Amino acid sequence: MTDKHLSTQFDAELSGISTRVLEMGGLVEAQVAQAVQALVTFSGEMAIEVVRTEEKVNAMEVEIDRELSTIIARRQPTARDLRLLIAISKTIANLERVGDEAARVARTAQRLIEGGVPTRLRLPMTDLSFEADLATAQLRKALDAFARLDVERAVEVLKHDDQIDKEFEGLLRKLITYMMEDPRTISSSIDLVFVAKAIERVGDHAKNLAEVVIYVVKGTDVRHNPPEAVEVMVK
Repeated sequence: MTDKHLSTQFDAELSGISTRVLEMGGLVEAQVAQAVQALVTFSGEMAIEVVRTEEKVNAMEVEIDRELSTIIARRQPTARDLRLLIAISKTIANLERVGDEAARVARTAQRLIEGGVPTRLRLPMTDLSFEADLATAQLRKALDAFARLDVERAVEVLKHDDQIDKEFEGLLRKLITYMMEDPRTISSSIDLVFVAKAIERVGDHAKNLAEVVIYVVKGTDVRHNPPEAVEVMVK
């Protein structure tokens, strides 16, 4: 078998596994959106569907990880190819955790539906929905950066990470105020705090994905650096 044929096969394997990663990314992105929708609309059926999807996400992670191990053992890649495979491993781990956060939101929605939510606490649902929109948009951009291996797109994700943090902090202050003014809202408010934190962590995982893209393309580890420093590092 010629080296060219081997190279073509390897490229096809890399393309195939990258496609699987993007499929997994699309699945967890939809899962997050559906989980928040279940909470906002108090849909128990939708929440159940999100929890069921978690099993599919977990199965995809295992399958892709197994395929990665096979490719590495068979091809013994080096340089950028090896970085890409390492990045895929990190990416699917982050996506699996996004799925975990979505399931956590869905389970909280189920609990709130069963226990009832004070009328006053239905107001923060708009804020939660907005925070979720920001987080899913970040995740979508990070996945797009991965698909294109686009460093500029990845840096944009890092630049906008603080928007989700600010939204979380604002929502936290609002919920604390509700709890102080009406102790009857404490239990439900705490649940919503955990939901807001879960959504904020989705944004963190999107940031992690963007950092992985930069690592693949540039071979530079930019973790724990502010966006301004990252821009200098990748030039």
